[in-house]
Amino acid sequence: MTRPAAEERLGRLLAIVPWIAARDGPSIAEVCRRFNVTERQLLADLDLLFLCGVYPFTPDVLIEVDIADDRVWIRFADYFRRPLRLTPPEGLALISAGSALLRVPGLISQDSVQDGALARALEKLAAVLGVGSDSDLADTGVDVELAPVAPEILEIVQRATAEHRQVELDYYSFGRDDRSTRIVEPWQVFNAHGQWYLTGFCHQAGGERLFRVDRISRARLLEEAFQPPRAPAGQSADLFHRDPDDEVVVLDLAPAARWIAEQYPNEGVTEMAGGRLRVTLRVSEKAWLERLLLRAGPAATLVEGDPAIRTKAAKRVLSRYRSSSVGSVW
Repeated sequence: MTRPAAEERLGRLLAIVPWIAARDGPSIAEVCRRFNVTERQLLADLDLLFLCGVYPFTPDVLIEVDIADDRVWIRFADYFRRPLRLTPPEGLALISAGSALLRVPGLISQDSVQDGALARALEKLAAVLGVGSDSDLADTGVDVELAPVAPEILEIVQRATAEHRQVELDYYSFGRDDRSTRIVEPWQVFNAHGQWYLTGFCHQAGGERLFRVDRISRARLLEEAFQPPRAPAGQSADLFHRDPDDEVVVLDLAPAARWIAEQYPNEGVTEMAGGRLRVTLRVSEKAWLERLLLRAGPAATLVEGDPAIRTKAAKRVLSRYRSSSVGSVW
């Protein structure tokens, strides 16, 4: 028997815990029927709650679970009963994330976007912070938008995914700095971190690939059908697939470049003196690493890898700049 995915268990617990806590000792059988789980699964999930709390993790700040006579009670520590106090930056971050969620097409019913619980909560939080309602956020310096995607392209790739039909894409690969036309068998279209992504089998590459939808300049639905692979239960789409054959590089990052370790998947991070970090990255495309080093500038030092890569990239960019400036007046 395989172990359940962590995301699946977490999602189940987030639904089960408040439901039990709001009732006076429902029976275990009732909970199992309500959430379509076995008694063994339920008890295993509830065992995790004994470890949930806040620092210093003494009994008075841990969630309490009582199981007796085939009934279960969940009681929160006093810490969880107190209203959550957000700092202004935390409140603005919550408004930004919630506003972005409301703008994801199809994720929330359009009939409930304006008057749903999330919209009402965001409006109340915005009022407390003094930034007005969601409709006024743009006027107060808080504006949240998903990456610009042509609606007709998004519609085509979503239709191709739903109908299990191949699609022809004109695509710009940021990692290789190259444009190409590809035949793709689309498996999933999803939104993550404010971007639309398409994952599927690419005939040109001969394997699974991930595409940013906003980098697709043209999409054409084809007649050829395909059979999508069956993903394991609870598996979610990954934005980065590590390949053991990818080149490994090591960077020393000054405090100004710590965002590299926070923003990109890595093989490990080590804290160093003076707020510096040493991060190990797997690099599948050299052009991506070149751009990264140029963005970071002197705040990122290449410890392991091609020492000339930054210089080569800078020369190529300078060459392009000079060639595009021919005929201009200085």
